[in-house]
Amino acid sequence: MRPSGRKLNQMRDVVIETGVSHHAEGSCLIKVGDTHVLCTASLEERVPPFLRNSGLGWVTAEYGMLPRATHTRMRREAKNGQSGRTQEIQRLIGRSLRAGVDRVALGERQISIDCDVIQADGGTRCAAITGGWVALKLAVQKLMLAGDVTSNPLLDPVAAVSCGIYAGQPVLDLDYPEDSEAGVDGNFVLLGSGKLVEVQMSAEGSTFSRGQMTELTDLAEVGVTELVAAQLAAVA
Repeated sequence: MRPSGRKLNQMRDVVIETGVSHHAEGSCLIKVGDTHVLCTASLEERVPPFLRNSGLGWVTAEYGMLPRATHTRMRREAKNGQSGRTQEIQRLIGRSLRAGVDRVALGERQISIDCDVIQADGGTRCAAITGGWVALKLAVQKLMLAGDVTSNPLLDPVAAVSCGIYAGQPVLDLDYPEDSEAGVDGNFVLLGSGKLVEVQMSAEGSTFSRGQMTELTDLAEVGVTELVAAQLAAVA
């Protein structure tokens, strides 16, 4: 029995609210159960120096958690410097989103995705990737409406979900009570087409077999299918 009472293959409730930031070219608030992440997309008509005159666009990301996103207050990283965890997560978000982008079609411009965790209950990086794509899509829609790009640079939706082995059973979309006790923990990033972008898996207290990894991958496909449907409904 899962602490939440959910079935093994059941996601938490997913809600995506768009247009939550007045100034950003694209924005959404994604809620995956009690994990809430604000995602904004900011467009710049320039690229980093290493891409100048390359004809390629760039998508990058930053990630952070508000001090009371968790049970106890954390000190602001802006004051103390980014942790290794934060740097790793924002690099993951950036390269995940770029996997679904035609950077030639985007042209020499940069879209920065900011993901700020308002409330954390497990799976914050996955929610940030999923919501980050929605913010990115809305920003690209504005580019296309303005005629600044001639073809859609977004090749496929990108979404992510956590899966793990909790109490000896493979489960989909771990919340914090499960994540903190899971024997195996994994994060799966997939395209809407079902192709894998990245898999992060580790034994947190017990090893796992190739068969169990396949089971978790199958669960991830179920979850991402649901997430992509929510993404497409949000940007329709």
